[in-house]
Amino acid sequence: MKPGKESDTSKLWKTIGDAYTFAFPLILMDATKTAGTNTVEATPCKAPANQFLHARQLATASFRQVVTPNVDTIYSQLFTDLSADALVIEKPAADRFLMLQVMDAWSNSVAILGTGGDTNGARTYLLTGPGFRGTVPAGMTEVKMPTNMGWILGRTVCFGEEDLPNIYAIQEKLRARTLSVFTGGGRMPAGSYDRANDFVPIQKALSLGPGEYFGKFNELLKGNPAFPADAEAMKAFAPLGIGPGLRFDTSILGDGAEAAWAAMRRELLAHYQKEALRFMVRNGAFYSFGEPISRFGTEYGYRAAVAVSGFGANPVELAVYPKAAADSAGEALNGANRYVLRFNRGALPPVRDCGFWSITAYGDDDFLIDNELNRFCINDRSAVRFGEDGSLSIYLQAQKPEDPALAGNWLPVGDGGFHLFMRIYLPEKAVLDGSWKAPEIRKADQ
Repeated sequence: MKPGKESDTSKLWKTIGDAYTFAFPLILMDATKTAGTNTVEATPCKAPANQFLHARQLATASFRQVVTPNVDTIYSQLFTDLSADALVIEKPAADRFLMLQVMDAWSNSVAILGTGGDTNGARTYLLTGPGFRGTVPAGMTEVKMPTNMGWILGRTVCFGEEDLPNIYAIQEKLRARTLSVFTGGGRMPAGSYDRANDFVPIQKALSLGPGEYFGKFNELLKGNPAFPADAEAMKAFAPLGIGPGLRFDTSILGDGAEAAWAAMRRELLAHYQKEALRFMVRNGAFYSFGEPISRFGTEYGYRAAVAVSGFGANPVELAVYPKAAADSAGEALNGANRYVLRFNRGALPPVRDCGFWSITAYGDDDFLIDNELNRFCINDRSAVRFGEDGSLSIYLQAQKPEDPALAGNWLPVGDGGFHLFMRIYLPEKAVLDGSWKAPEIRKADQ
């Protein structure tokens, strides 16, 4: 081996790894959009670009499309394509939490549309891409998107199966049209279906080889540019043919590139988990991930880590998701035991107007746990019984409590390993600054 060759190879793969990490959210967003828009017309599961899909049911234990599904809200989703036209979003007034999280192609939150319980009337927004040169019509609020591709995640709080007709009425009024259609001079782009695009987005993104990965990245950069703060990173990638309008030549990777690429990817995925720990916020038995989540800036490792484990994360002022996989003594949660999760008097999660909280149980497979009541969470809308001292005890166990009076406080957890997610939407400052303390989780006999 010639002197310096091993060092040069290490430097090459270091830069390739950095570029992989930098590009991953954009690659995953494209895969998510491709799969999510792979349909001729809108359904509850998919919709063409620039059209809303509206979920129609709350998730149950049979739901297996995504892990850790939310059972508090009904989703409305839309993937944007702003390359040819701006997009008009009409958000109706609502008597409840209704928010639209608008993300760019890099998974950063650009805007949150709506404040929940918007009794002042409907709002109309105009999403404009980086190439927009038109005039914003009167009565519309412009949302400037830095990328043509984007993702809107709408969440409407649901009060149970009997509330679904009210959700449907809201969905009917939540509309999206291109600006030309809105003004009467155009037609919505037609949808299309390709069986090859029926894939799981994260699996697709992780399956790409170096040529396809960076070829796709270079193409996507044309309509979804990197930010000014990324200039240093993009300058480092350019000599390898990674950048808008460039061509990546896989021959620079040398012999054994396929095996080296696979090894690099495994190492990076493990590194992302460690990287996320730098931003972990602990609160008793619970932990969550904090700033700059959803507005990542140059924290590329954190951005990739969140993309792998929780793509489409909320900014903390919208919601935080504390997780507990162990009790307050540090032992892993398991349905072979019985636990009590106890909120002291006045210590329920503090939320702003129209905000809400919930605690949902998931098995070790990250899916909802089948049970006789079809009860998957307890929330601020549940018919629970408070103690005489004003405290709230939630019973985490496989079997129904012996005391019938406590049945409403029972959260079934199955007989195996499980974990909890607490969802706190519109959290007050006390949640964000750590002054609010999460509840303890202790075995029932302690």
